[in-house]
Amino acid sequence: MLWHESHDLENCDAIIVPGGFAYGDYLRTGAIAKFAPIMREVAKFAASDGLVIGICNGFQILCEAGLLPGALMRNAGLKYVCKQIHLRVENAETPFTRACRPGDVLQIPVGHMEGNYYCDPQTLAALKQENRIVFRYSSPEGQITAQANPNGSLDNIAGICSPGRNVLGMMPHPDRSSENLLGSADGAKIFRSMAAALVPAGR
Repeated sequence: MLWHESHDLENCDAIIVPGGFAYGDYLRTGAIAKFAPIMREVAKFAASDGLVIGICNGFQILCEAGLLPGALMRNAGLKYVCKQIHLRVENAETPFTRACRPGDVLQIPVGHMEGNYYCDPQTLAALKQENRIVFRYSSPEGQITAQANPNGSLDNIAGICSPGRNVLGMMPHPDRSSENLLGSADGAKIFRSMAAALVPAGR
């Protein structure tokens, strides 16, 4: 655990910016968190190819801090959404998806009020062209439909990565689906992928 006022990452091998509402779910979630001193260190870590994953509120923080493009807005239905969903793996060539294959469908829960991903048309075009859309909300069969989208996210986007593939932001909670007791162990694939990615680096 790293304190938000700290300037020391304490030799972490990877950074997880977790979900939760430490800074509240108002104004723009993450708009205050981005000013925390520790986020300057996280940005430096990411710039040096360190692995950074932002989950739910953490995704919002990474966008507000400029580590990822776009923003997370209020859910299309203006209601808090908390349920199991399915997402399709669009890019398995990242340090976070090595344990997956393109087209794999994962069952991972969501729990958010502001998970509606949006970016401008130019950014969306770049995300597509550079294969930086990592996850999309889908049906259990892997179909990308409006019915499978729990929050109205643009193009059913559930997760994106940085140009260097070392920063990932995702709305669904792999931490809440890391073992079968939680209803699904599919989220463990994200963390196993990260661990495997760190081995070649000798970490």
